[in-house]
Amino acid sequence: MTPSLPEDLAVLEAGDPNARTALVLHGGGGLQTVAPIVDHLAPTMHVLAPTHPGWNGTRRPDDIASVADLAAAYLTRLLDDGQHDVVVVGSSIGGWIALEMAIQAAATDRYSGLIGAVIDIDGVGAVIENEPILDFFALDARQVAEAAWHDPNRGYRDPAGFTDEQRAIQLSNGETMAVIAGKGMSDPTLLGRLGTITVPTLVVFGESDRLVTPAYGRAVAGAISGADFAVVAAAGHLPHLEEPEATWDIIDPFLNLAR
Repeated sequence: MTPSLPEDLAVLEAGDPNARTALVLHGGGGLQTVAPIVDHLAPTMHVLAPTHPGWNGTRRPDDIASVADLAAAYLTRLLDDGQHDVVVVGSSIGGWIALEMAIQAAATDRYSGLIGAVIDIDGVGAVIENEPILDFFALDARQVAEAAWHDPNRGYRDPAGFTDEQRAIQLSNGETMAVIAGKGMSDPTLLGRLGTITVPTLVVFGESDRLVTPAYGRAVAGAISGADFAVVAAAGHLPHLEEPEATWDIIDPFLNLAR
């Protein structure tokens, strides 16, 4: 039985409902980390940006316990909503979910035409030889900033300044991420399945990302037939936060060609 999203799934909707749909998928940091992507795409697209089940205090059904489960649930929801030719844009874990959605869509006739293109921004998920994913769960706040940002001082948030509610949400988000993505934030079968993706795909990586390096991203793109790969200078794991204009300069031409 296909996993299903909760009926009360929190979804930020923006843009023109009659335009092409972009599904924007956040990573471990939650919806706020992809807010610039939503804002950038909204003038020309119909943007849907869900909060993944279990993040920010939301409910996670028991049958969503992996990235594959979450990808299947999003595909079913898009299909039930009558969507087609959707551009899936994912950041970090969201990039992994986007790739998994494209793989599942290519393998299932009922999803034919549902996904039109994929943009993977510093996505995790694959196991690449000699390019390990940094153990995010073993890092403190300062170490995360140093690994994920070109300018760590910009990304560092001192946990001492968090409210009790913020600490609880951060803890809960981490627990949910460990369930969905696993402690290694990877699936050993993913790399071998990337070749089944048939839609236009763009892989974008920040030059200074040390959680997953640009070499890792290049290997992911190389496993997908016809995929484009690009690097954003002076940016880390979230290039759309550190260098938004440079990120749009890469994404926009791809979207124009992938129409």
